[in-house]
Amino acid sequence: MKSFKDLEVWQKAHSLTLEVYRVTRAFPRDELYGLTGQIRRSCASIPANIAEGCGRSGDAELARFFQIAMGSASELEYHIILARDLSLLSETQYGRLAGDVTEVKRMLASFIKKLSTPRS
Repeated sequence: MKSFKDLEVWQKAHSLTLEVYRVTRAFPRDELYGLTGQIRRSCASIPANIAEGCGRSGDAELARFFQIAMGSASELEYHIILARDLSLLSETQYGRLAGDVTEVKRMLASFIKKLSTPRS
Protein backbone atom coordinates (compact mmCIF):
# COMPACT_ATOMS: atom_id res chain seq x y z
CA MET A 1 0.00 0.00 0.00
CA LYS A 2 1.24 3.45 -0.78
CA SER A 3 1.47 6.23 1.75
CA PHE A 4 -1.89 7.52 2.95
CA LYS A 5 -0.80 11.01 1.85
CA ASP A 6 -0.79 9.77 -1.76
CA LEU A 7 -4.43 8.66 -1.60
CA GLU A 8 -6.86 11.09 -3.19
CA VAL A 9 -9.53 10.16 -0.63
CA TRP A 10 -7.18 11.11 2.23
CA GLN A 11 -6.27 14.41 0.50
CA LYS A 12 -9.96 15.24 0.02
CA ALA A 13 -10.79 14.31 3.63
CA HIS A 14 -7.85 16.38 4.92
CA SER A 15 -8.97 19.41 2.87
CA LEU A 16 -12.50 18.96 4.21
CA THR A 17 -11.15 18.91 7.76
CA LEU A 18 -9.23 22.14 7.20
CA GLU A 19 -12.37 23.77 5.78
CA VAL A 20 -14.48 22.54 8.70
CA TYR A 21 -12.00 24.09 11.15
CA ARG A 22 -12.15 27.40 9.23
CA VAL A 23 -15.94 27.47 9.09
CA THR A 24 -16.49 26.48 12.73
CA ARG A 25 -14.27 29.34 13.99
CA ALA A 26 -17.33 31.55 13.46
CA PHE A 27 -19.61 29.35 15.58
CA PRO A 28 -20.74 30.81 18.92
CA ARG A 29 -18.32 30.38 21.78
CA ASP A 30 -20.93 28.50 23.82
CA GLU A 31 -20.88 25.76 21.15
CA LEU A 32 -17.13 25.16 21.52
CA TYR A 33 -17.62 22.02 23.62
CA GLY A 34 -20.87 21.12 21.87
CA LEU A 35 -21.52 21.12 18.17
CA THR A 36 -18.18 22.73 17.22
CA GLY A 37 -16.24 19.97 18.95
CA GLN A 38 -18.49 17.25 17.54
CA ILE A 39 -18.14 18.50 13.97
CA ARG A 40 -14.38 18.87 14.26
CA ARG A 41 -13.88 15.45 15.88
CA SER A 42 -16.05 13.57 13.40
CA CYS A 43 -14.38 15.30 10.47
CA ALA A 44 -10.79 14.82 11.68
CA SER A 45 -11.61 11.16 12.33
CA ILE A 46 -12.08 10.54 8.61
CA PRO A 47 -8.50 11.19 7.42
CA ALA A 48 -7.11 9.85 10.70
CA ASN A 49 -8.78 6.46 10.17
CA ILE A 50 -7.65 6.36 6.55
CA ALA A 51 -4.08 6.97 7.74
CA GLU A 52 -4.35 4.37 10.50
CA GLY A 53 -5.76 1.79 8.09
CA CYS A 54 -2.85 2.34 5.73
CA GLY A 55 -0.49 1.58 8.61
CA ARG A 56 -2.09 -1.81 9.21
CA SER A 57 -1.41 -5.04 7.40
CA GLY A 58 -3.84 -6.62 4.99
CA ASP A 59 -6.88 -5.56 3.03
CA ALA A 60 -9.33 -6.72 5.72
CA GLU A 61 -7.88 -4.34 8.30
CA LEU A 62 -7.64 -1.52 5.78
CA ALA A 63 -11.30 -2.04 4.83
CA ARG A 64 -12.28 -2.00 8.53
CA PHE A 65 -10.64 1.40 9.07
CA PHE A 66 -12.20 2.74 5.87
CA GLN A 67 -15.58 1.59 7.24
CA ILE A 68 -14.88 3.48 10.47
CA ALA A 69 -14.00 6.54 8.36
CA MET A 70 -17.32 6.08 6.54
CA GLY A 71 -19.16 6.10 9.87
CA SER A 72 -17.41 9.33 10.84
CA ALA A 73 -18.35 10.86 7.48
CA SER A 74 -22.00 9.95 8.09
CA GLU A 75 -21.80 11.51 11.55
CA LEU A 76 -20.31 14.67 10.05
CA GLU A 77 -23.06 14.71 7.44
CA TYR A 78 -25.68 14.88 10.22
CA HIS A 79 -23.77 17.49 12.22
CA ILE A 80 -23.58 19.89 9.28
CA ILE A 81 -27.32 19.45 8.66
CA LEU A 82 -27.89 20.36 12.31
CA ALA A 83 -25.54 23.36 12.06
CA ARG A 84 -27.42 24.58 8.99
CA ASP A 85 -30.80 24.10 10.67
CA LEU A 86 -29.53 26.05 13.70
CA SER A 87 -28.41 28.83 11.31
CA LEU A 88 -24.76 28.33 12.22
CA LEU A 89 -23.92 27.57 8.57
CA SER A 90 -25.14 29.52 5.57
CA GLU A 91 -26.77 27.60 2.72
CA THR A 92 -23.62 28.21 0.68
CA GLN A 93 -21.34 26.84 3.40
CA TYR A 94 -23.66 23.91 3.94
CA GLY A 95 -23.83 23.11 0.23
CA ARG A 96 -20.05 23.15 -0.14
CA LEU A 97 -19.45 20.98 2.94
CA ALA A 98 -22.27 18.57 2.10
CA GLY A 99 -20.92 18.14 -1.42
CA ASP A 100 -17.44 17.44 -0.09
CA VAL A 101 -18.74 14.91 2.46
CA THR A 102 -20.72 13.15 -0.26
CA GLU A 103 -17.61 12.96 -2.45
CA VAL A 104 -15.50 11.53 0.40
CA LYS A 105 -18.20 8.96 1.17
CA ARG A 106 -18.38 7.94 -2.49
CA MET A 107 -14.60 7.50 -2.60
CA LEU A 108 -14.58 5.50 0.64
CA ALA A 109 -17.40 3.26 -0.61
CA SER A 110 -15.42 2.57 -3.77
CA PHE A 111 -12.33 1.63 -1.76
CA ILE A 112 -14.34 -0.58 0.61
CA LYS A 113 -15.98 -2.39 -2.29
CA LYS A 114 -12.63 -2.92 -4.00
CA LEU A 115 -11.02 -4.19 -0.79
CA SER A 116 -13.95 -6.52 -0.06
CA THR A 117 -14.04 -8.07 -3.52
CA PRO A 118 -12.24 -11.43 -3.58
CA ARG A 119 -9.27 -11.42 -5.91
CA SER A 120 -9.02 -14.09 -8.57
